[in-house]
Amino acid sequence: MDVLKLLEELEEIIESGSSIPFAHKVMIDKEEVLEIIKEVRIHLPDEVKQAQWIKEERQRILVEAQQEADTIIQEANQHIASLVEQDEITKKACQQAEEITAQAQMGAKEMRLGAKDYADEILSNVEHTLNEVLETIKNNRGELKGMK
Repeated sequence: MDVLKLLEELEEIIESGSSIPFAHKVMIDKEEVLEIIKEVRIHLPDEVKQAQWIKEERQRILVEAQQEADTIIQEANQHIASLVEQDEITKKACQQAEEITAQAQMGAKEMRLGAKDYADEILSNVEHTLNEVLETIKNNRGELKGMK
């Protein structure tokens, strides 16, 4: 018999005992009750051991579940960190690409302006030289006309 059945039997003995009027007391067979208590004592250590084992097993399962949950959370955090890092790398690459493009555009603009200024300077020198040549030609023509 297990402890619960013995306790139910003990309850049944108390419920079926003769009641004493006005005293709220019951007469029971002392030997029968003591025998059931003895049986409870005999079975109780096994029940306690079983309950202790169940408690330890429950605790072990909870610890395993917590460790597994911690591992899953750690892996998820690492994955998230990896994704964030990849996103950061992509952002930095885009930012560098934009900077390189801006620098190239600035360089091209400076080259265009420099080439324009250089061409203007060359043309100005050519114009000045042509004016001097034209002046020389006019002078030479004037001298030729004066010789007639």
